Amino acid sequence: MNKTNDPGIAAYLDKLAPDRLEAIQKLRQVFQENLPNGFVEEISYGMIGYVVPHTLYPAGYHCNPKLPLPFITMASQKQFIAIYHMGLYMDQQLFNWFVDAHAKASSQKLDMGKSCIRYKKPEHIPFDLIAELATQMSPEQWILNYTSQLKKK
Repeated sequence: MNKTNDPGIAAYLDKLAPDRLEAIQKLRQVFQENLPNGFVEEISYGMIGYVVPHTLYPAGYHCNPKLPLPFITMASQKQFIAIYHMGLYMDQQLFNWFVDAHAKASSQKLDMGKSCIRYKKPEHIPFDLIAELATQMSPEQWILNYTSQLKKK
């Protein structure tokens, strides 16, 4: 993963409660250490995100081409910590792997929408599993998956 010095990240972290700050910082470390090269960390949609920059995918995000292609974001929401992984939404095999792996890695029931994984308590986050999930898709694979879905529309 390519690191940046987005000043918005420090501002985001400064607003977090101590228990949430610790969990978000640990998630950042997990993503920074495990995401394949090419993803870039920045504030994305008001959250800490990992995106495919325009240098790798000049078309950008179809909803707003001025924005880089989002991949993973994380946020401290009111009732939970959320990890939004767009690859899970678009890759059924990856989704199935994650659901099965989560059942083995955590005693907590998986609380998940299409791309949103929610943890009500920071101590319930299976950081090792999230690290493994981060390794599962390169920027190039994400671009191929994303563009193939766009062609279906």
